[in-house]
Amino acid sequence: MLQQLDKRNLKILININGELIPRDEAGVSPFDSLVQGGDGVWEGLRVYEGKIFKLDEHLNRLISSAKALAFSEIPTKEELIQEITHTLEANEMTDGVHIRLTLSRGVKTTSGMDPRLNKSGPTLIVLAEWKPPVYSKSGLRLVTSSVRRFPPDCLDPNIHHNNLVQSILAKIEANVAGADDAILLDKHGFVAETNATHLFAVQNGVVRTPTTRACPEGVTRATILDICQDNSIPHEVCDLSLTQIYRADEVFTTGTMGELAGVVEIDGRTIGSGATKGKAPGQMTERLSKLFCKLTAESGYIVSK
Repeated sequence: MLQQLDKRNLKILININGELIPRDEAGVSPFDSLVQGGDGVWEGLRVYEGKIFKLDEHLNRLISSAKALAFSEIPTKEELIQEITHTLEANEMTDGVHIRLTLSRGVKTTSGMDPRLNKSGPTLIVLAEWKPPVYSKSGLRLVTSSVRRFPPDCLDPNIHHNNLVQSILAKIEANVAGADDAILLDKHGFVAETNATHLFAVQNGVVRTPTTRACPEGVTRATILDICQDNSIPHEVCDLSLTQIYRADEVFTTGTMGELAGVVEIDGRTIGSGATKGKAPGQMTERLSKLFCKLTAESGYIVSK
């Protein structure tokens, strides 16, 4: 499941504080808060046929996270949209595109963690790449990581920040185990999410997902819950143990980078009927995937005709 380089991305222009810079020349200061301490917030956006899906929700989360980190300056939604649109137009991108939107506290006068050292900022980076959904439709294999997600009294997971060390450590464990990704538990032993996505389990026709007590407020996660509500599909937000995940009829992950992806194995246990004919199992997963695709085709912020 290792991502492959799309050669078109070798010539992209990256937007840094409004300036479009060729990929090989782009960079930020060694005094930038991102470099100094991962002091930034980010969002992943996806472009479908000239439309950015759930743009308002993503920008709300970005701004909310920046406020929680007490950024002294935060661009407006209008300013953010202008730079995103400018970047897509400059790269002639209209479909099959993923955008990594990053906002740091800015540049410091000298190295150090104290935000009072930040005298200029913030730093806004718009990185748009041609990138299809990254997960295989034949089904994911997951393992449970030894790494635990922080609770709100340690570091609120609803701050969508750039310090991804927890996720990286968990991904290393998944790589060593030969799995696609890793499941992280909360401090009570309940399932939080994977290192990169939210997790859903289907049992007896009911779609369940963990609370956001130890995982971010996912935009795709919320979209799936809305789809369930709108289509009278039984659903629940609750604590889920590993045992409940192991014995589920279906398990799938959600996220902007990978959309919906079925899971066929967790910790050596086959989920549902496992992979069948090269396709991940699950009627509910397939149904929700189709409804999600329909929604992405019908809605979104229009950036190109």
